[in-house]
Amino acid sequence: MTHPTLKRIVCSTLIASAFALASHGASAAAPLAKASAPGYFRFMLGSFEVTALSDGTVDLPVEQLLSEKPAATRTALSRAFLATPLETSVNAYLINTGSKLVLIDTGAAGLFGPTLGKLLVNLKAAGYDAAQVDEVYLSHLHPDHVGGLLAGGAAAFPNALVRADQRDTDFWLSQARMDQAPAASKGYFQGAMGALKPYQATGKLQPFTGKTELTPGISAVPNYGHTPGHTVYSVTSEGKTLLLIGDMIHVGAVQFGAPGVTISFDSDSKAAAAARQTVFGQAARDGVLIGASHLAFPGLGHLRASGKGYDWLPMNYTEQRQGH
Repeated sequence: MTHPTLKRIVCSTLIASAFALASHGASAAAPLAKASAPGYFRFMLGSFEVTALSDGTVDLPVEQLLSEKPAATRTALSRAFLATPLETSVNAYLINTGSKLVLIDTGAAGLFGPTLGKLLVNLKAAGYDAAQVDEVYLSHLHPDHVGGLLAGGAAAFPNALVRADQRDTDFWLSQARMDQAPAASKGYFQGAMGALKPYQATGKLQPFTGKTELTPGISAVPNYGHTPGHTVYSVTSEGKTLLLIGDMIHVGAVQFGAPGVTISFDSDSKAAAAARQTVFGQAARDGVLIGASHLAFPGLGHLRASGKGYDWLPMNYTEQRQGH
């Protein structure tokens, strides 16, 4: 083939390609997808399979909620390339021990605004059905942790036993306490009562007291302060540990560097700050993995002591592979 012939073929091909693009429109004209992938993230902890599940995100005016001055909060957020209102994750964690399927916290469903309530959809996308969940452990009974117990007014997890610390059930399920509570707080009581009612009616709400092994490899550890019965769950398999710390932290950009900063959602801010210092210090020393309900999804990582605070080291992305 001569060079002039080759040149003619190349030119013809380029012209045909340009005509095809012009006929079908440029790819930049495609509509915006406006959706993310399903919100789940899976990894192995020893022989346990752990799946982080997203219930969605909610915008919080954190400069009005934290105990430090609003200007200091805005400065800390800016350093982390964030702003207020802060889009805040609501995370839950599913533990497959091989013999039980345990869900820790359930998200908000409809109790905390229209941007949440995605947990059941993401559970399905992750390959599980709500009817397969054997037990549900609640870090505490705030609406964004118990709302997902209900679906269409019925128990979302029809075969599950529900466990929570007795201090929290005694407090949030008390009609007398609700009657005495300020009007702005009554919704917390109503949300907890409504979400747990079908489980109470069938004897499937079983509170525990203090430090308790609930199933082999998963233990409840008292962490009172954020609520009267706030609980951390320690998950251990083959020498590896994951601490699911619930609402010990809400705004990582602020509270890792200044662990003494509290949030207005705390029932006892002094106790909550002390509990955070204790758990964070131990976690940093032991190098254990942490899962937090309101850090950016999937909310998993390690802590490293840094001055009077901590650095947050997010977990490396990992995929489940055949043979692993």
